[in-house]
Amino acid sequence: MTTIRQDAWTADEDLILAEVVLRHIREGSTQLAAFEEIAERLSRTSAACGFRWNSTIRKKYESAIALAKKQRSKNKKGKAVQESKWQEETSEELTAQESPVEQVEQKPEQETEPASAKAEPVTLTMEQVIDFLHEYHKNQQQAVAKDVESLKQENEALKQELEKVKEDKRIMAEDYRALLSIMDRARKMSGYQHASES
Repeated sequence: MTTIRQDAWTADEDLILAEVVLRHIREGSTQLAAFEEIAERLSRTSAACGFRWNSTIRKKYESAIALAKKQRSKNKKGKAVQESKWQEETSEELTAQESPVEQVEQKPEQETEPASAKAEPVTLTMEQVIDFLHEYHKNQQQAVAKDVESLKQENEALKQELEKVKEDKRIMAEDYRALLSIMDRARKMSGYQHASES
């Protein structure tokens, strides 16, 4: 029995997670199936894989997800076209023959599997990869710019807060000095009164 890992995710594991989920999206499979495959590969729970994907990784791969969904729809259209062609060819062959039974008897070794089942997996073109990398780079730059702007605003707010604290400290110091001065005068006046009474 393998132990379920609960340690921090590594960059390599994040890449594996992204690659497998994107492949499942391209192939028309579900993300749950992807999480189960990843869980088995990485000795983690599928829930942990799903949580990691939804909380952290998915945001970084939005353009890749869109591209994978496009490829999935192209695959579906391609398979539908291939299947309809196969059905047309099959029906033409059946009508050309005297009977379907004879066709099966004459060619028992003929494969009855549609051509779409043998379709090669879709491969990415270099242009698609470059487009994805450009989009990813642009998204990263925008994210960094947002972070920098956010940090600048936070820094400015902290500077203003620091100035306010310094001003409050200065006012308190002045008040403290004034209080000491008043107390010193009161002590001296009290000393004069004692001297005049005696």
